[in-house]
Amino acid sequence: MVNKRILSVIVALVLLSTVNCLLSTVSFAQKSIKEQIIEAAKNKKKETIKSIKSITKPCRKYEGLFTLYQDTTNGILYMLIHKDELNKEYIYFSHTVEGILDARHFRGAYRGAKIFRIKKYFNKIEFILENTGYYFDEKNPLSRAADANINRAILANQIIVGENKNKTEFLIKADDIFLKESMQQVKPSPNPKDKQAATRFNLGKLSKGKTKYVRIKNYPMNTDIVVEYVYENFYPVNYGRKAVTDARFVSVKIQHSLLEVPQNNFVPRFDDPRVGYFTSQVDNMTSVSATPYRDLVHRWHLEKKRKKADLSVPVEPIVWWIEKTTPNEFRDIIKEAALAWNEAFEAAGFLNAIEVKIQPDDATWDAGDIRYNVLRWTSSPNPPFGGYGPSFVNPRTGQILGADIMLEFIYMTNRFKYEKLFESVSTSPPGPLSTTGQEGEDIIPGVKGGLAYCSFGDFLHQEKLFGICALKANDLSEMENKELVKQSLYALILHELGHTFGLNHNMKASQLHSPQQINDRNLTLEIGLTGSVMDYSPVNIALDKEKQGLYYDVKPGPYDKWAILYGYSEALDDPEAEKQRLDSILSRSTDPMLAFGNDADDMRSPGSGIDPKIMIGDMSGDAITYAIDRIKLVNNIFSNLKEKYSTEGQSYHELRSAYLILTREYYVAAKVISRYIGGVYIDRAMVGQQGASKPFTPVSYEEQKRAMNALSKYAFGIDAFNFPADLYNYLQIQRRGFNHFGKNEDPRIHERILNIQKDILNHLLHPNVLKRITDSELYGNKYKLSEYMYDLTKAIFRDDKGTVVNSFRQNLQIEYIERLINIIPGTSGKKSQYDNISQSLALFHLNQIKVTLSAAEFTNTVTKAHREHILFLIKKALDIKK
Repeated sequence: MVNKRILSVIVALVLLSTVNCLLSTVSFAQKSIKEQIIEAAKNKKKETIKSIKSITKPCRKYEGLFTLYQDTTNGILYMLIHKDELNKEYIYFSHTVEGILDARHFRGAYRGAKIFRIKKYFNKIEFILENTGYYFDEKNPLSRAADANINRAILANQIIVGENKNKTEFLIKADDIFLKESMQQVKPSPNPKDKQAATRFNLGKLSKGKTKYVRIKNYPMNTDIVVEYVYENFYPVNYGRKAVTDARFVSVKIQHSLLEVPQNNFVPRFDDPRVGYFTSQVDNMTSVSATPYRDLVHRWHLEKKRKKADLSVPVEPIVWWIEKTTPNEFRDIIKEAALAWNEAFEAAGFLNAIEVKIQPDDATWDAGDIRYNVLRWTSSPNPPFGGYGPSFVNPRTGQILGADIMLEFIYMTNRFKYEKLFESVSTSPPGPLSTTGQEGEDIIPGVKGGLAYCSFGDFLHQEKLFGICALKANDLSEMENKELVKQSLYALILHELGHTFGLNHNMKASQLHSPQQINDRNLTLEIGLTGSVMDYSPVNIALDKEKQGLYYDVKPGPYDKWAILYGYSEALDDPEAEKQRLDSILSRSTDPMLAFGNDADDMRSPGSGIDPKIMIGDMSGDAITYAIDRIKLVNNIFSNLKEKYSTEGQSYHELRSAYLILTREYYVAAKVISRYIGGVYIDRAMVGQQGASKPFTPVSYEEQKRAMNALSKYAFGIDAFNFPADLYNYLQIQRRGFNHFGKNEDPRIHERILNIQKDILNHLLHPNVLKRITDSELYGNKYKLSEYMYDLTKAIFRDDKGTVVNSFRQNLQIEYIERLINIIPGTSGKKSQYDNISQSLALFHLNQIKVTLSAAEFTNTVTKAHREHILFLIKKALDIKK
């Protein structure tokens, strides 16, 4: 028994020991699994986030503002972010390095600068676009809610693929940031209202495989990355123009620039409506003012070396480089014109603020380098402009950081864009600071009528061509011809440089002198031909060649000096004293020599603007007289045009060109005259300002009647456009291959004249104009709508009431009748845009015309048919049965 008990105990002990051993083994096993899981997680993390050195070993390193690495085997780009770069603001800017007009891109097209911030979110790096359109005073408690309902866009985010041991450096792949349209839209957005969108040139889809880096340049203050975006459209509907090599594969090269925000003592200066600077618009969210605007003027950072001196050289001048592509014969003229701006900066206290250098032929930097301000030249297949001068700024302060001036060689030639000259009289011109690509589309995507483009080069080129026609007709010497071309280039450089200094257009400046003073050479050399080189002034050609003065402005005008004084003069340390100083400068705005009105007010397009003095193509304080003289000059040139432009052994191409140029100039003059009807002068002086007039003053009765009489004679009269009949047989374009295929080759004489008249009527019968005539009767307009409509109808119908109606007038009268019909509600099938008073008068005059023509005697079959046509249109529209 004892032995059995001992055996039982031994067995029990063995079993217990075994169980304990098993329990210990299980516990050990469980611990190992846990440790293995932790170890595996650590290993996985090590595999996900590698060392920067291991990733960048096969890469080329680009040191600069942001260190970049590019894999030398597959081209992948990496970007290194330092811890101290997180939550810090930077500036992003982009521009087109190479493009084609069909894709709405062209070399040198600038995009607006943006402020972005880099943030770390767990294992990702984010690029966040800041909203700079609002200001909160830090002293105001509302500033604590500065983020409320204001969007900040996340442009891109990338997973961190590498870091250093201290976790102070983070490496990300940059391909999804720059090889996609993350930082900047490249392909234009479709227009949902465009009914012909399906047949327009289309870029297609971005090719991931073909899009690539073209150039990477890194500097201490900026990082530049040039990308070639390749778009594929395997079955294009529109193959584009000749510059498009293959519409299936189209490339656009864009430069992305990341810049360090300047750390300096630049003090913002704020906009005022009496002077014209480009601005960054900012709303003051803590102001109780009715106009809580804190708009930042765009200007360079100029500091005097000798503080408080009346005149001092700047610490850093504004340096311009003439690109090595510039034809040698233009370089001295361009340099002289650019340096002429120093006179304006002297008025602001700076000596030699502008310097001009020539890029050496062996220069290692190219004109696209944003560290250099370059006057650049191109000769494009489809020139988008004659010249244009963009700049880019710090959106936080308004400081201009860089600029270029783009110049097209076509400006210096005697050729022109046929479609622009022909269509310019049939369609409204493009918006004030934009250009058109196809059927009115903005060339630059994302920039709608913004600061992207100036069409002055195109305008000036056409004016230069007219000037050459006039000189040739007047048998002036080759020396005079060269002087005209030289002065036109001066005017172009002065104008575009003005934009790069921050100045916007001043379409009121051409009103400075009287018609007699315009050709006083001594006066205009001293003061200026106009008040500002920022106007769109025509070439000044005297009706009497013996009295010819300057053709163009050759120096900044009095307004330019005043504007530079406001923008660039040295600020006082005391804020209140500085405000008084600037107010004193601005109080001079009522001086006629400083008159200002920009694109926001100009009347170039029918129905736009209200002040006829704020207009392109006009000249002198009596623009009506000047325009009439211009029409007389055109008629004089037409008298011997065929003789002057028929060269033995050559085609008649040059003769046709001259015809188009002259008829365009005739149109511009008539358009200038038309703006005085229903016009209202604007004065933006502040309340109580000395010399101020009323904010709105209607054009006098006498001036409006004078304008109406001039149009009656030169735009609508029976002798209007009475050019030599033997000219029309010779208006032939030189044949080139099959370029005429599918087109009507004849000169379309009636169509061109009718298009001119149509565009004049577009303004004279615009709903805005007719409403304004009635409105302005309440505050001083004596030319009532009833009298105006009577005068207009009389101008179009009275002179040939009892005689033969010529073919130009037949077209005009039918056009006028159809427009009156469209004013009346219900007749056109659309809701009328006109007010009741205009509708009533349109109905009245239709009935009057019906009565008059019904009783008229018919002089021949053509006139009879024409008048029956008019009666048919009226009766049909008014639903009157015979």
